[in-house]
Amino acid sequence: MVGAPARDFAAELGVPFYMFFTSPWMTLSLFLHLPELDAARAGEHRGAVEPIRLPGCVPIHAHELPPSMLADRSSDTYAGFLSIAKGVTGVDGILVNTFRELEPTVGDDMDGLGPPVYPVGPLVWTRSVGVERDQDCLRWLDQQPRGSVVYISFGSGGTLTWQQTAELALGLELSRSRFIWVIKRPRQDTAMGAFFGTHRGEDIGLDFLPEGFIERTRGVGLVLQSWAPQTAILGHASVGCFVTHCGWNSMLESVMNGVPMVAWPLYAEQNMNAAMMEVQVGVAARVKVGADRFISKEEVANAIRRVMKGEGAERLKKRASELKEKSVHALRKDGCSTHALAQIINSWKCIANGK
Repeated sequence: MVGAPARDFAAELGVPFYMFFTSPWMTLSLFLHLPELDAARAGEHRGAVEPIRLPGCVPIHAHELPPSMLADRSSDTYAGFLSIAKGVTGVDGILVNTFRELEPTVGDDMDGLGPPVYPVGPLVWTRSVGVERDQDCLRWLDQQPRGSVVYISFGSGGTLTWQQTAELALGLELSRSRFIWVIKRPRQDTAMGAFFGTHRGEDIGLDFLPEGFIERTRGVGLVLQSWAPQTAILGHASVGCFVTHCGWNSMLESVMNGVPMVAWPLYAEQNMNAAMMEVQVGVAARVKVGADRFISKEEVANAIRRVMKGEGAERLKKRASELKEKSVHALRKDGCSTHALAQIINSWKCIANGK
């Protein structure tokens, strides 16, 4: 995010140094406040009883903090994290991949504090790569009722354990929902998930799924190995729910397509993303984590039902639809993100003209 060599080069050239922040405004707020939080706290952040309260943000509980912030404060990991945070406070401006109407209270409370922040999103890749196998899953979606399909994907790097993968499969069966599941071969070296497991195009085999799962769900479920055209799937009318690891790009894609989410965070700042999208934004329902951070098949089914059916589901769908319209408008000529980008360009023009 903030490279010291790049900063030095900008200083040498006498030009402003800006950064592009790819996570939400809330995470940026944590970075900007971390030096102050570090100075004020005596113990480890992971031992905090009271949540961190940042201006305009939902309270952040210790277990929701990024892993680097939960490391021992004497460790190189934490020192590096703090160094990055201090670097963020010293830039000339920050472009962040969000839009003001998605995080209005964060933006309002941060205006005038620290470097100027420009919300220029949502910036996501929306084009399909056009691979024939991609069309197969879209044709399958064409045959499903509107808003009936649950889409499950844990991103490019999210990988569950063998036991959790099997439990997720059983939960999908229990929910009796139609589904598309982008699946990766499980890992055994971590409790919740791993980052960067299998890669696109690998034939991973499906021997880790419960016996008979594929046969029992044939016709109502589609299992895709390793990769899928996510933006095209989320944009399809038959998709009514997205079970996501809460990576920011995935969440923005869901918002842009008006799809409510089951939030299943795995790593990085994803617990914070999940909390914000459920509590503050109102377009997600978090899974309830049990002992040893395990999520039961019953909770998988219940979380899906909370998003797909009932009064609570209608509220989520209505809010998701509202934000879809706002995300589209943000990028129009008179939209808030276009206006923010114009502000940056104008400031650069003034600098170039010596004003």
